[in-house]
Amino acid sequence: MIKEAIRSLRGVLALLGAAALLSSGVSAQPVPDAFTVAETGQRFATLQDAVNAIGQGRGTIRIAPGTYRQCAVQEAGVIVYEAPEPGSVTFTARSCEGKAAFVLRGVGAEIRGITFSNLRVADGNGAGIRLEKGALNVAYARFENSQQGILTADDLASRIFITRSTFTGLGTCENAAGCAHSIYIGNYGSLTVRESRFERGMGGHYVKARSREVRIENNSFDDANGKATNYMIDLPAGSIGRIADNWFVQGSDKENYSAFIALGAEELLHPSDGLEVANNEARFVPGLSRSSTFLADWTASRVVMQGNRIAGGIKQYEQR
Repeated sequence: MIKEAIRSLRGVLALLGAAALLSSGVSAQPVPDAFTVAETGQRFATLQDAVNAIGQGRGTIRIAPGTYRQCAVQEAGVIVYEAPEPGSVTFTARSCEGKAAFVLRGVGAEIRGITFSNLRVADGNGAGIRLEKGALNVAYARFENSQQGILTADDLASRIFITRSTFTGLGTCENAAGCAHSIYIGNYGSLTVRESRFERGMGGHYVKARSREVRIENNSFDDANGKATNYMIDLPAGSIGRIADNWFVQGSDKENYSAFIALGAEELLHPSDGLEVANNEARFVPGLSRSSTFLADWTASRVVMQGNRIAGGIKQYEQR
């Protein structure tokens, strides 16, 4: 009788678990017809099968609304990954190659309207997107509650463009390999980030980039609810370009509050003469009293700073 009762209880729990999975909309298994290659009309149950069907060509994968425990590796070609509307498609809690939900090493990729959530791997670098080479466009995407949002290797011949996206609850410095960040860009040709929001960092920097050129414009960096965060923008290898029309609020819980933006703090790979830092607003969270620097510069470059609105307690520029 006891054994039968235990078996019955296990059966009920299994049914409840399956019901919870279905009600949450999370698809741990292939989902028939969820992924459509727009150019051919072919439909697939897994994202990886759709990616493989495009192969070395060019194509758009239209993804049915839902939350998926799937991941994919793009080895070649140019692929657009498209949600029908922003926020209707989420990839969660499944990483390929111990790296990311999307591992990209083709010619190029574009991500439209997709959410990446709860990506964690053993080495502390779990990301929504791991870009190993090629160009990348990201629009209307959301990266949340993961170790990193976007992490890349080096590709000086390629560029990255990010617009109207949200990065929240990202970053960590809890692993021996070093810190993870909301965005961590390697030695790329250029990085553009526009009209995006960074908030609630969980460690590391909000944007760290070794790219030769940056365009970081019209974004908000809200560190009010950050935990053990560092710089808002870190350009450790030097960069040219423009940081303009951004809004910065530094929170109280900081691993390093000495600067909002850091330039050239590590091995220099690129010149920084002519970097423009203009028309930004920077302040502390209300009620916080401390000293910091808006731009800390280790390069002794001719940086152009103009029109920045800096609150009391923040030094506009400091050479280190």
